Amino acid sequence: MAHPETGELEWFNPDPRCILPLDALRVPESLARRVRSGRFQVTTNTEFEMVMRACADTKPGREETWIDDQLIDLYGKLHERGLAHSVEAWRDGVLVGGLYGVHLGGVFMGESMFSLPEKGGSDASKVSLVWLVAHLRSIGVSVLDVQFISDHMARMGAIEVPRDEYLQSLMAHRDQHVSWSGWPTIDSVL
Repeated sequence: MAHPETGELEWFNPDPRCILPLDALRVPESLARRVRSGRFQVTTNTEFEMVMRACADTKPGREETWIDDQLIDLYGKLHERGLAHSVEAWRDGVLVGGLYGVHLGGVFMGESMFSLPEKGGSDASKVSLVWLVAHLRSIGVSVLDVQFISDHMARMGAIEVPRDEYLQSLMAHRDQHVSWSGWPTIDSVL
């Protein structure tokens, strides 16, 4: 992460670490209806940099960001190498939500997500997460790292695990051969 005041890159390795067990995803009925409604067209890897920049945008209540141009450039290079991916939620051709992260073997490390309710994107980040989980299940990813617990992630099934347990899981699955190819259909998401 880029330190918001100095711009220096810092490595964060929280203890405990938050993961979302793929088989434990909880989707409230209202969100399930939103996913099934087709309100959003959900894609992957079509606008990686745009997703990162939207995640970096400041807003009232969040005047600082840990995502700067240096990180956008570095993650862009990871994306070009097939190691970083984005999920985009579109409404009427406008990007209204999404997320991005790093894919290493059987592990996906979610970095950030955003939604733009003012552009019709209420719950667009949550819809993106539901699609991501469906995709990760279908390609055989074992671990979804979401870094820090939040009320939102806890409601969706995220749990905290000790750093040592997380690192053991990372080591066990990092060399697993998993291809990002393919993308779920709406019928296979829920």
